[in-house]
Amino acid sequence: MEIWINPACSKCRGALHLLDEEGAEYTVRRYLEDVPTEDEIRAVLERLGLEPWDITRTQEAVAKELGVKEWARDAGSRDRWIAALSAHPKLIQRPIITAEDGTAVVARTDEAVRDAMSRS
Repeated sequence: MEIWINPACSKCRGALHLLDEEGAEYTVRRYLEDVPTEDEIRAVLERLGLEPWDITRTQEAVAKELGVKEWARDAGSRDRWIAALSAHPKLIQRPIITAEDGTAVVARTDEAVRDAMSRS
């Protein structure tokens, strides 16, 4: 199990605390430092069963600068969104946990973290 985090994020710290409390084995990816490639973002989206706009933090300053709220949300625009997430990783919703069964979850609640742990 791997968890993508921003250490400054309270939801990420909460998820790590719960994983530790439950004795879960996991690796940490600080995705602002170890930026995911476009292919890695595609892979995690497939595991999540989501589209790139579903995991984009549209309230971030860079999102507003890019005007992402106005971007089309269709198959033809998918690569544009993925490129933006890779170029500006702060836009990626967090934390994301990739589970051992090949799925992933955006783990913003304790329930979602426990769900990811149950998929090991």
